[in-house]
Amino acid sequence: MSRRVLITGGAGFIGSHTCIVLLEAGYDLLVLDNFSNSSPEALARVASLADVPLDGQQLQIKRGDIRDPITLDELFSAAAASGRPFEAVIHFAGLKAVGESVEKPLFYWDVNVAGSRTLLAAMDAHACRTLVFSSSATVYGYPETVPILESAPIQPINPYGFSKAAVEQMLADLNSGTPNTWRIASLRYFNPVGAHPSGQIGEDPLGIPNNLFPFVSQVAVGRRAQLRVFGSDWPTHDGTGVRDYVHVMDLAEGHKAALETLLSQGPQHLTCNLGSGDGASVLDVVNAFSAASGQGIPYALVDRRPGDAAVTIADPSRAADILQWRTKRTLTDICRDGWAWQRANPMGYRQSE
Repeated sequence: MSRRVLITGGAGFIGSHTCIVLLEAGYDLLVLDNFSNSSPEALARVASLADVPLDGQQLQIKRGDIRDPITLDELFSAAAASGRPFEAVIHFAGLKAVGESVEKPLFYWDVNVAGSRTLLAAMDAHACRTLVFSSSATVYGYPETVPILESAPIQPINPYGFSKAAVEQMLADLNSGTPNTWRIASLRYFNPVGAHPSGQIGEDPLGIPNNLFPFVSQVAVGRRAQLRVFGSDWPTHDGTGVRDYVHVMDLAEGHKAALETLLSQGPQHLTCNLGSGDGASVLDVVNAFSAASGQGIPYALVDRRPGDAAVTIADPSRAADILQWRTKRTLTDICRDGWAWQRANPMGYRQSE
């Protein structure tokens, strides 16, 4: 019988791509999502790409919120009663916009921290104690050294980063307070980008994108007139900020690797960077996307943005050693696949709803 996994926030950008990877590997999934920042259409396309029935045994969908203990109790109870309990949870559900977190800090603490606590309580009550947690490199704040190791200081600089660090601390406390009980992997993402190579699923931010890559792709497809590049005087090879961009399919495969590592081993608490170990500047991304799309990307150089750092690059060696995972895809692959998604879906999923 296939192993069954609960995926919170599985309709989102990284969650939907991870669903495809897990379905293709033979897992059965139940996706819990409130669709506040995602679209049911993403999961319909996931089912089509993975060639499984929508809402069949292999892919079930439940609209609900991780902050609702009744919904969670019903999900775990129904899974156990069916004879197919959840063996693990991959926890993507959460808010992720830095600027919004500054404006609405209580909202972020409620969803990201209180929501995670409610989920963990439900898991514990139903003896499902294997968790892959979606964390972030924002927990490092301004990095003191680059590339960044997992042992680097945790020093967030915005409410979003603090909320991720708080959940990580909760998991560490849970692990130390109930030793030899939980199997936990906290995965610190760097900059997730790109799309499924089919062009059928990808990143679909609501409103004006907060991140570079979707903004660049929307300029290329004509939704935005111009990109603003924040800072041209950073100490980098071209004066623009350098980041570690990771193809979303590499990230999805990282979640599968983490899940399978936990399921095959005893109780533990792993923390791993998911990054490429390579850096690309803003202008590197602009030029690569322009080459992939054949479109000009108009941009304006403006002042630095508060909270930015010159260079943020992962040291991914721990993930390579423990998870046997490393990135396979290049910036060229990222831009090709991201353009395939944006060109086929200029308005994102909303044109299909």
